[in-house]
Amino acid sequence: MLNHHWPLFGLHVRTPRLELRLPDAEELAELGDLAARGVHDPARMPFNHPWTDLPPAERARSVLQYFWLSLGRWTAEDWSLLLGVFRDGTIVGLQEVCAKDFATLREVRTGSWLGLEHHGQGIGTEMRAAVLHLAFAGLGAEQARSGAFSDNPASLAVSRGLGYRPDGIHRLVVRGAPVTEHRLRLTRDQWETGPQHAEVTIDGLAPCLPLLGASA
Repeated sequence: MLNHHWPLFGLHVRTPRLELRLPDAEELAELGDLAARGVHDPARMPFNHPWTDLPPAERARSVLQYFWLSLGRWTAEDWSLLLGVFRDGTIVGLQEVCAKDFATLREVRTGSWLGLEHHGQGIGTEMRAAVLHLAFAGLGAEQARSGAFSDNPASLAVSRGLGYRPDGIHRLVVRGAPVTEHRLRLTRDQWETGPQHAEVTIDGLAPCLPLLGASA
């Protein structure tokens, strides 16, 4: 069975409205189609790497390539878990949680996107809350990091609403112009004492722990 060799396919993180898990081949194709229809206002670019500037067909293909690449280069010391976000059985976006040297640093980073038709429904907050629960309650993380550009108030609001604190800025070039990324950090204490959000349940985590650099 596939799960025997790669138990991450048996990992399921659920909230009252959402299920987060690795997509199968057909669901991954649907995720590519979703990206092709649009992820954000094309007048701005919320990503360090402007992959959404690609033509729709290439954009869809890049989603599949990125997913396969994350699995192919996976190690317990350097991993990126790309979870499809499902609502009522339909894939609506992607939630990433990644880490380097997790066994030592106990720190994760997150990133995500939603199809345009699913914006403005509180899904972004709920899916981030889900992976924070996975990181802190499931893996024993001590810190979580995120970031967003100055012109992405929705993402910044999600982070602040979940208790993140400012962690400095980072200047870089995107689309040939300078942009400022606001870094944010959430500690275990801040997560435990901060705002409580949707109830989260995790299934199938135990066999995944060695792949994630986490102990039982």
